Amino acid sequence: MNRLIVLDTETTGLDVDDGHRVIEIGCVEIIDRSITDNFFHYYINPQRLVDEKAFEVHGLSNDFLSDKPKFSDVVSKLIEYISDSALVIHNAPFDLGFLREEYRLSNMDTSLLDSNRKVYDALKMARRESPGKRNSLDALCGRYSVDNTNRDLHGALLDAKLLASVYLKMTQGQTSIVGLSESTIETSKTNPQIISSREQKIIYANKSEIESHQKYFQK
Repeated sequence: MNRLIVLDTETTGLDVDDGHRVIEIGCVEIIDRSITDNFFHYYINPQRLVDEKAFEVHGLSNDFLSDKPKFSDVVSKLIEYISDSALVIHNAPFDLGFLREEYRLSNMDTSLLDSNRKVYDALKMARRESPGKRNSLDALCGRYSVDNTNRDLHGALLDAKLLASVYLKMTQGQTSIVGLSESTIETSKTNPQIISSREQKIIYANKSEIESHQKYFQK
């Protein structure tokens, strides 16, 4: 059985170095290239205010989040859900940087997120396949004929569902990428579409990655 977890987050702002926090996490399970109904979804009380510009992107207000669980209340469930599965993320350094900080603040070992885990960055894959084109999630939905008409605002679970469909179409016929056999992984170490979290220690998104995420917000 080959299991992938497509993951997305929403945050209070763009830069984790400024103390911004995760406010929503959504995950979708893919088993043997089929999307299941085993989703993971929580809204999170960030214990700080949401930036106005971020609110315009996802519509999650301070009042709405005030009675939601803290990340530390759900992190054990997240760890159990993703287990040792590979992750699919659009602009992985951004989400992983925030999750790594949330693990740290929750007194959780970040190796539970990183150790021996494969991460497939759909943004890097799209840039490789279509250099020079827009590669936001909306643009990818249009390119791969994935219906995103219900996406008025960003949402972690909605975006994870859309990305799951996009990813399956992007990798259709590429069993060497999605098969996740050990032999495939070993022979794919030079493939920039595949990131080993252990080999590439992503702490936080850098300036260019934050700018990329800003462009992504702007659709």
